Amino acid sequence: MRRRTVVITLAVGAAAVLFADAVVQKMRGPVLPAYEVAVQPLVQTVVATGRVSAVSRAQVGSSITGIVRERRVREGDQVRPGDVLAVLQSDVQEAELRQARAALAELQHSTRPQAHKAWQQARTQWQQAQRELQRRTALVAQQAIAHEELEQAAQAENQARIAMEQAQLQARSLQSGQPQEALALARVASAQAALDKTIIRAEMAGTILTRNAEPGDVVQAGQVLFDMARAEDTEVLVALDEKNLETLALGQPATCIADAYPHQPFTAQVSFIAPRIDPQRGTVDVRLTVAPVPEFLRQDMTISVNIQTGQQEQAIAIPNDAIAGLGQGTPQAWVVEDGRIQRRTLHLGLRGLAQTQVLQGVQPGDWVLADGQAALTPGQRVQVQAQKLPWAP
Repeated sequence: MRRRTVVITLAVGAAAVLFADAVVQKMRGPVLPAYEVAVQPLVQTVVATGRVSAVSRAQVGSSITGIVRERRVREGDQVRPGDVLAVLQSDVQEAELRQARAALAELQHSTRPQAHKAWQQARTQWQQAQRELQRRTALVAQQAIAHEELEQAAQAENQARIAMEQAQLQARSLQSGQPQEALALARVASAQAALDKTIIRAEMAGTILTRNAEPGDVVQAGQVLFDMARAEDTEVLVALDEKNLETLALGQPATCIADAYPHQPFTAQVSFIAPRIDPQRGTVDVRLTVAPVPEFLRQDMTISVNIQTGQQEQAIAIPNDAIAGLGQGTPQAWVVEDGRIQRRTLHLGLRGLAQTQVLQGVQPGDWVLADGQAALTPGQRVQVQAQKLPWAP
């Protein structure tokens, strides 16, 4: 009987201890995960997705109608100024050039010498007519011939002089640098230019993006045959939410990762911020210059971009999940004071991917609940269960 009494007494005592512990735990409040506020380096970033884009592109086409005889490049080829991209059939242009050159050669080596010789002959005939006129004038003075013969000599001299002057003008018009030769040279240059147009060349250094013609195709004047990306600085074009404008600035560094090469990050720098907002999407276009350019980059490749918009070496920061209303007007956090929770309004600074700088509202050593959205009552007792910071090693 005494043994049973002892057992009952022990059981009652254990139950009383458990009950007392439960009462104490209830008085202390629930155990909730929390972070200790600390001072640490903080980097503010803006994350977005963009695409590789050339600084500028060019469309190369034909200025004449013709048939493609050769295509000498394909997509991805690197070209320099003057490189041949395609060749059109040029039979007609070559024939016109030969004809123009033949006309110029005939002028220089046949027509011009003949005109000069004709001028010399006309001058000789005029000189002979002059001497004959002088002879007959003397004979008329001696009354050796009739006056009518003198008139005939004068008329012959006048006709010879006119013929000589015309021959002289013709010879001079055919001299080097005169209009007739200039016209012949212009025809040669025009024919040569027409022939040159049958060869489609690159006007600048760049990369062939697309080709729109193959041998045998008939192309029209103005038709685009190749799209090229100029060989200038490579850029990444991203469309950022306009709410990030306040933190963006030219020259900010960025880390980029191509979706196709996730283990090969590369650096870039903000080089352009569009002066206008896209009203449909509420975004602003931002260009980042890539230097040096990785060999694996391709036009229109998808790129994940992390732009560093701010940095603090010593910042009071708490994890983003401990902040309620982050990105809104009145961010708040649950702060533990003497075992009780209080709702504090925070004044925030730089915002990182996992943490945000707090300018007012908490101090180093304070404890903030990990769940800033928790539905609790101010003044409620809680117990802190320390949590490792998300960015801690």
